[in-house]
Amino acid sequence: MRIVAKRTLREYWEGEPRAEQPLRSWFAVAAKADWASPADVKAMYGNASIVDGDRIVFNIGGNRYRLIVRFDYARRIGFVRFVGTHQEYDRIDAATV
Repeated sequence: MRIVAKRTLREYWEGEPRAEQPLRSWFAVAAKADWASPADVKAMYGNASIVDGDRIVFNIGGNRYRLIVRFDYARRIGFVRFVGTHQEYDRIDAATV
């Protein structure tokens, strides 16, 4: 998968250093993945939540952080839409962010 906006991840972990390693790990796995559907993502990340079919919420760093990625499965692209703490995630709508 091509992951768009690694910069967003980097900017986040620069302000939240404990998030760096878990986000780097997720990025490394996702960049090598060939996910053609939400089921493919769930097969690798069983605790991920599917939102509206094209958005996936990942639990990062032992559920300390949440990452929302919108996928274009046909083109094999993932767009980072949100990264934040679990508390910050609770204040947004994952389907519209």
